[in-house]
Amino acid sequence: MFYVKTNWRVVELLSAGLVLSLLFVNSACRRKSAEQENTTITVYGFSVAKEPLLNEIIPAFVAEWRDKTGQQISFESSFAGSEIVTNQIINGVDADVAILAIERNAERMLRPDVTRSDWHKLPYRGIVNQTPMVIVTRQGNPKRIRDFNDLGKPGVQVILCDPTSSGAGNWALVALYGSELLKTEAQTGNRDSQAARNLLKRIAKNIRATPESARAARALFEHNEGDALITYELEALQMRDKGQPMEIILPPTTVMCEHPVVIIDHLMSPSRYALVELFVRSLWERPAQEAWTRARFRSVIEELNGGFPKVEHPFKVGDLGGWGKVTDEVINGAWKEATHGSR
Repeated sequence: MFYVKTNWRVVELLSAGLVLSLLFVNSACRRKSAEQENTTITVYGFSVAKEPLLNEIIPAFVAEWRDKTGQQISFESSFAGSEIVTNQIINGVDADVAILAIERNAERMLRPDVTRSDWHKLPYRGIVNQTPMVIVTRQGNPKRIRDFNDLGKPGVQVILCDPTSSGAGNWALVALYGSELLKTEAQTGNRDSQAARNLLKRIAKNIRATPESARAARALFEHNEGDALITYELEALQMRDKGQPMEIILPPTTVMCEHPVVIIDHLMSPSRYALVELFVRSLWERPAQEAWTRARFRSVIEELNGGFPKVEHPFKVGDLGGWGKVTDEVINGAWKEATHGSR
């Protein structure tokens, strides 16, 4: 392990075999062909990461790199639901970086033909930003929705992302099921899994649509479909910023979604890994973290989150036993049972 210090960041490089001269080399020592060659980093991300990356974070990195090294870097990118992105990368698309909605997707990529890179060794154990799950209702909240339980009331039309394609869909199920578990535990001392299953069944009967991503779900709601949308807080805040007629309900008990970053290092040379890692580590530096908050993500640097409302009882997927247990118990268990029974 060693450190490289430039005059704009301190970067920890974890691979002892990196050849930094290939990155920070005097132009007089470079061959002309190498000097003229543009380097491209390909980023795949879950849908709502698009705007802060393309509008602020990537352009800032490109400008700083050019100023400090004289080298021009270009980026290619693709954005979709987190499950879709994960499947694309596993099936062999040319990606260097994956920014995902859920850690379970990162775990699926940890295989010799995709990546051996352990995202937990990155800052904040690889979690680049966070956001709680909330409910968006029509202006005036005509259905009187105050908590997740209210989404199961008769006559409420709910939009929920498809869990088979979207990380937001997975997080929504974790929020619904987990909030009921934790509320019953607070009331009785025991987590009532049957009460949580019953809540999913009631809500499943009210599902109006299951779009493939958080962004697609938001677009549907903005076109006056449904009474309530279960989504990331950042999506709700962006809707409010754009003057959409809606209201944001922050349930007292909800999950704090955490989003990991993975370097896709299969067949990646040491010098290329060094360049990609420099970009990835920049995502945790203060300017990038401030850009995430401007896009309404919550930062992993808590002092930057002063403008967000406090969640009374936030929980994380680890509080429910981790993604392995949640996938079996909730997504492949309770939710499938609920949707089958709602047909």
